Amino acid sequence: MIFEKRRSREKEIRKSAILKAARKLFFERGFKSVTVESIAKKAELSKGAVYLYFKSKDEIYSQILLNDIDKFHEKVAGLCKNGGSASDMLSRLSAVYVDFFLKDRELFRILITFMLHANHSNLPEDLQTHIIKSTNQTVDIIEKVFQYGIDNGEFSSSLNVRKIRNALWGFLNGVVSLYIFISAESRREELIRSTITAGLDVFIEGLKRN
Repeated sequence: MIFEKRRSREKEIRKSAILKAARKLFFERGFKSVTVESIAKKAELSKGAVYLYFKSKDEIYSQILLNDIDKFHEKVAGLCKNGGSASDMLSRLSAVYVDFFLKDRELFRILITFMLHANHSNLPEDLQTHIIKSTNQTVDIIEKVFQYGIDNGEFSSSLNVRKIRNALWGFLNGVVSLYIFISAESRREELIRSTITAGLDVFIEGLKRN
């Protein structure tokens, strides 16, 4: 029994080391430039050892993505528990979204790529389903915020919650996509934050007047 526990703990330590090494390499070099061999070297393991835990580089990256999506969801869920108006919640959520992905632009790139091509990925079905489920949890929180705003009279009762949820999600992803890969480094953060703030103000005003 003790041997099995030790063996299980050692496996988790190796798996964690692989993910930690891979994450650092991915965010330093980008997805295409990293190989399983380079990940193994960074983790101080053999290439074969890496394949004992992951079937491919795509699976490693997706596991990193899944871990970060879960962390992001925890942050968003915590913000909504702080109370306040629905408008305040949306502003806080948007700020956290920007902060999270400005730190790791490569993470944002792989998330968008996954959302656009989820049906064509080569990931194991259980991992793909888990990523989609985790992403949808955050989107569901946005929907609950809108519903909260409608229920307390802050937003118009005639709104289609599902549609405005999707509209906001698309807006956030669109603005970050617009600037994160094409704007000058010196102005990138300011442009993203100011555009989202201005757009969100208009969006919220429309929800109240609808």
